[in-house]
Amino acid sequence: MLAIFTGLHLFNHLYSIAGADQHIEVMKSLRLVYRDILVEAILLMAVLLQIMSGIKLFKKNRKAAVSKIDKLHRWTGLYLAAFFIIHVGSVLAGRTVLHLDTNFYYGVAGLNTFPFNLFFIPYYALATISFFGHMAAIHSKKMKQAVFGWTPQRQAKAILGFGIILTAFLFYGLTNRFRGVEVPTEYNVLIGK
Repeated sequence: MLAIFTGLHLFNHLYSIAGADQHIEVMKSLRLVYRDILVEAILLMAVLLQIMSGIKLFKKNRKAAVSKIDKLHRWTGLYLAAFFIIHVGSVLAGRTVLHLDTNFYYGVAGLNTFPFNLFFIPYYALATISFFGHMAAIHSKKMKQAVFGWTPQRQAKAILGFGIILTAFLFYGLTNRFRGVEVPTEYNVLIGK
């Protein structure tokens, strides 16, 4: 469920290539599902479970991670746990404490403002790449057969490569084609204005 939500969330961010208004329209449609009180509660529980199990597995497999794919699995999982804590906490605080619509502008305020972008560019890039790296590591471990002549390891590299390319496209859209996004005044609280 968490992977499906993340895929839809990334699709929504990719849609920012069409513009902020289009991104917000897609988000409004998706929110009809994931902002449902039951669905949101299940998603939050899934995030919490992923964080807790991920940290537990990180500690447990400390010495067992010897191969590159094991290390990729372990470190991307740890980064995703930290990212979920920060990101979900920030969105919930934005909604409940700051009373902001946590839409496109909430997400890109820091990404498009110096010096905050020095944090947010690697923060978001590593999150997206870690998601695909984590999926690639799991795929490499679970997949037992070649597909169209591609070994599971080559498939995993393709998944990771796709994630890296997608990350570049996401930044292209979330920064208004690298020209910067003008953030509405109600979001200035996020960037200290």
